[in-house]
Amino acid sequence: MDNFIVSARKYRPQTFNTVVGQGHITTTLKNAIKNKQLAHAFLFCGPRGVGKTTCARILAKTINCENVQPDGEACNMCTSCKSFNEGTSLNIHELDAASNNSVDDIRTLTEQVRFAPQAGKYKVYIIDEVHMLSSSAFNAFLKTLEEPPPYAIFILATTEKHKILPTILSRCQIFDFKRITPNDTVEHLQEIVDKEHIHAEKAALQIIAQKSDGCMRDALSILDKIVSFTNGELSYGNTLEHLNILDDDYYFKLAEAMLQQDIAAAMLLYDDINRKGFEGDLVLNGFAEFIRNVLVCKDEKIAGLLEVVESFKQRYAEIAKKLSPSWLISALNILNEAELNYKGARNKKLHVELTLIKLTYLNQAFELAGNSESAGKKKLSESARPVSFKQITPIVQKPVSGKNINQTTNTKEAKLIIETNVENKQATPKSSLVVPDQKNDEKTGTAIVEKQSGLGTLTKIRQQIAQRNNKVNEVVKELNIQNLTEAWEAYIAKLEAQKNHSAVTNFRLAILQVTDTNSFDIIVENNIQLKFIEQERGTLIEHFQAYYNNRSLTYNIVLNQENADSKTVVERPLNSREQYLKMIEEYPLIRVLKDRLRMELDY
Repeated sequence: MDNFIVSARKYRPQTFNTVVGQGHITTTLKNAIKNKQLAHAFLFCGPRGVGKTTCARILAKTINCENVQPDGEACNMCTSCKSFNEGTSLNIHELDAASNNSVDDIRTLTEQVRFAPQAGKYKVYIIDEVHMLSSSAFNAFLKTLEEPPPYAIFILATTEKHKILPTILSRCQIFDFKRITPNDTVEHLQEIVDKEHIHAEKAALQIIAQKSDGCMRDALSILDKIVSFTNGELSYGNTLEHLNILDDDYYFKLAEAMLQQDIAAAMLLYDDINRKGFEGDLVLNGFAEFIRNVLVCKDEKIAGLLEVVESFKQRYAEIAKKLSPSWLISALNILNEAELNYKGARNKKLHVELTLIKLTYLNQAFELAGNSESAGKKKLSESARPVSFKQITPIVQKPVSGKNINQTTNTKEAKLIIETNVENKQATPKSSLVVPDQKNDEKTGTAIVEKQSGLGTLTKIRQQIAQRNNKVNEVVKELNIQNLTEAWEAYIAKLEAQKNHSAVTNFRLAILQVTDTNSFDIIVENNIQLKFIEQERGTLIEHFQAYYNNRSLTYNIVLNQENADSKTVVERPLNSREQYLKMIEEYPLIRVLKDRLRMELDY
């Protein structure tokens, strides 16, 4: 049985011209070889499977070729080229930095650099996945990389350029490889299937190119798997089945059902998809990509971004005319949110069905929103009317002759003075003023009108002023120790009614002392008693002022200095550590028990 060689190795490019999709790299390298302007260190960086290591090997073979072609390609006929093709050349050394990333590995490499090549012009050292080297290994490699021997060339390859030290980057010529386009991938796959005499539909190759995401090695691996699966017959259907990709035809049917707001068709279609074993997140992701493609088809300027099978391009253009951009953008937002929340959903099938229901009735939601907005605007315009104001006759205020304004203020009587003409009394409407009492001034011919207010009549105002004056005129009680004690006991009775027993106890311990006619002292024994009385300051002062009918009455709380200065021992509860120390002081065996059981104290 012959040894099978995968397509990625069997059809690995051997010359610069056969490298796919990297023309800007190969052209630069060929010109450098022709003009003999080779750098001593190269850095090839880019995605996986785009030809970095392949170009490094082709470069190593070409610069050691004995008969370099005029276009800068290797002849593949000389001894050096044959040894390179067979893998027996001693002038190329490959090092995998992922598994050889220590300082010792780099030192071993630098020791080999000292030896000149036995045959050929250059010794080429290819270090793959160079970003995996440690910082110490990078530092050990710096001097050799900056000033290597004239026969040594280093080619570093990496997929993560940002992880390489800047000191390494500054010593290399950097070449950025790009992803291979789907068209280039399809053309290369077509060449291979033609050489292998495999029947393959172009739509199947396009699906493989999309699935590979710009990586030629992945595309060739997928091709090998499908060829083995289909026994050499690549069709669009079996390619979808092997790659577990949902056909775009399902998405077209879903979109049509949503346009017609046919929820039954959409639900049955998803049930059919679910029975075929496709997960809900795959359906959400695929439908979101479908909506994106439809949105791209809406504008001819970006139609080139559409990467689908050619047979579907016409259908995409047709459905793009039916769907509005607002619907497409809203659908993308709904699908994106549903895909993010899919992992946290318990009933994943219901989660996807709810998303499809939202999309089915999305047009109806737009219509309702538009109708409600127009109705709201109409209702607002109809209800906005100018406010009608009643014309009011202006009133001119003048002071009453023969009287002082301050006198009217002191009597607390609100009088509205309105200038009226005695001869023309009908100028002021009768309904505008209620005149319960009117007094004429003989000298000025004006009328003094007492206006009735909405907050209360003038009579009520007079009564309130009279009550206040009577209250002020009440006799202020004399402050002495006897009635002070009575007032104090009355306040204690209030505290007892409120069941504030702690305050009652401290109030009873206080001592009262009259200082003058408007103030007294409350003498307390300690700070606790002082705080309890201080808490009642607001209500206590109101109680005393009301009792003595004296608003200027005040009091002071005085702490007895003799008791305050005396150092009294205050008992406090012991903490856990103090309790333990006291226990072992009284019972020493407790410590012995703790040590034997290896117990730890929690304090």
